[in-house]
Amino acid sequence: MLPVIQSHLQPTGHRNRKPRLVTKDGHCNIELGNTEYTNQFAFLGDLWTTFVEIRWRFVLLLFVASFTGSWFIFSLLWYWMAKSNGDLTGQNRTAGHIKCIENVNGLTTAFLYSLETQTTIGYGGRALTGHCAGTVALIVIQSLVGVFINCFMCGVIMAKISLPKKRAKTVIFSDTAVICLKKGSLCLLIRVANLRKTLLIGSQIYGKLIKTTTTPDGETIILDQVDIDFMVDSGKDNLFFVCPLTLYHVINKSSPFYELSADTLLQQDFELVVFLDGTAESTSSSCQVRTSYIPQEIRWGYTFLPIISRNQIGKYRVDFSNFSRNVRVTTPHCAFCFETDVDQQTHNSHNQQNHSYQQKQGIDNAGFQVIDIHDMDVTKM
Repeated sequence: MLPVIQSHLQPTGHRNRKPRLVTKDGHCNIELGNTEYTNQFAFLGDLWTTFVEIRWRFVLLLFVASFTGSWFIFSLLWYWMAKSNGDLTGQNRTAGHIKCIENVNGLTTAFLYSLETQTTIGYGGRALTGHCAGTVALIVIQSLVGVFINCFMCGVIMAKISLPKKRAKTVIFSDTAVICLKKGSLCLLIRVANLRKTLLIGSQIYGKLIKTTTTPDGETIILDQVDIDFMVDSGKDNLFFVCPLTLYHVINKSSPFYELSADTLLQQDFELVVFLDGTAESTSSSCQVRTSYIPQEIRWGYTFLPIISRNQIGKYRVDFSNFSRNVRVTTPHCAFCFETDVDQQTHNSHNQQNHSYQQKQGIDNAGFQVIDIHDMDVTKM
């Protein structure tokens, strides 16, 4: 009884939600199974990428553990050297005993000396005497290890902060796609906008149609990919991404959407994945933004509202409240119907032109007899 009530209380948009390969925010819905049969050491071979891609909680844990662990390990070595030399409290010291490390009397003071050495604090209360060669070698090794840990952890944190996917969060796509007439052709339209004033250099836009197909041999191909070409009025590559752009795909005979109609669109099972590749102007790092649309998110017979205007002082203003809003417009029922109407209109126009031309030039009539007219004498009156 409870599942039935929950199904009625659930919003309509969430009922029978079809699984998608790429979510609206660009994450891939892929689960890796039976990874125990693969080479797990491959991730350790690419250690840098592994550390950069792990979650922040593990990075912070690694940061604390690497410094604290190194301090403790070297404190044990300092404690062992002080104990072997008889510097600890309670050890029998001979007259004229020379310490290797001043004021290191136990494990706690050895840990403090290790921390002060690696972080270069140098309070001055604990220091080497210079009479033991082993302590000199150990302080050199600990300094080098400390520098390596500092560089590695700073590099990991900086790399995670400057990941290109963070820049991709400031590029948005419209919630829905629309199908309408554009420049005399039936097109599928999508909007994309850059929320930052810095540009994406060398932007390229393309799409993939993901669906399950069956080959003539009877083989079923899951997640079969078909290329979808998108373009804007200024071209296809190297876009001037300074304001929101409307991407469009022309639905013609070479388009995989050619056989769709307004009635059969919602009955289809496919996913349109749209990609935007570019280079961030401020960091020179490449990034990719992606989103996807399922048939329920494509509206036939609608177009986007205009969002760009110019104010009184001459600046262009973008109204993002209308970014994904669309209105109904007159649109053909299908691409085939539209091309048939266009061909019929073209044929009728061509016939009218021929008819007008024939009226001007005259028409040969085979019923007339052609005779020769001879010159006649003209008599003057």
